[in-house]
Amino acid sequence: MHDIASSSTGESKKTATMTFRIDENVLNVLRTESDRNQITLNSLVNQLLKRYVDWDMFEPKVGMIPIAKPIVVELFKKMNKEEVSSMAVNIGKDVVHDIALFMKNRMDLESFLSWFETRMASSLTETNHTMQDGYHVYILKHELGENWSLYHKIILELMFNEIFNMKVDITISSTTIRFKFRS
Repeated sequence: MHDIASSSTGESKKTATMTFRIDENVLNVLRTESDRNQITLNSLVNQLLKRYVDWDMFEPKVGMIPIAKPIVVELFKKMNKEEVSSMAVNIGKDVVHDIALFMKNRMDLESFLSWFETRMASSLTETNHTMQDGYHVYILKHELGENWSLYHKIILELMFNEIFNMKVDITISSTTIRFKFRS
């Protein structure tokens, strides 16, 4: 059976009704989590499955590994600005391009930004995307330090300039990355 459901963006999506057998202990944890987040169990399970198909199933295939946030903070803190820049230019841009292409099956601005938002969410970064005076404005909030912001600033500049042939305006701090561009 297929239903049509409306998403938060207003576009309708086809849904299917499916029955699964789930370990009772897992189900109890999911129910508790859905109650805690004040969402339906169905919404929580859809979020979990979407995250799996958008990100989790690709992580081991593209060489991603989980690493604790304090370790990332300390690693980036120990690097100087030149080392961060060199890593972004010589390794980071190509790695980001190849991983995003593999996970999205194409490399255009829309697929890259979709990948990038998912990537940032996986690193405990809060993202906010708005439209302001004809510009797409993204603000990323994190607790990973200025060098982490610098690394991503350089990667974003390289991707926008070299891959998408677009201008992008980026400002950073130790806790935020803000970038804007005209579509």
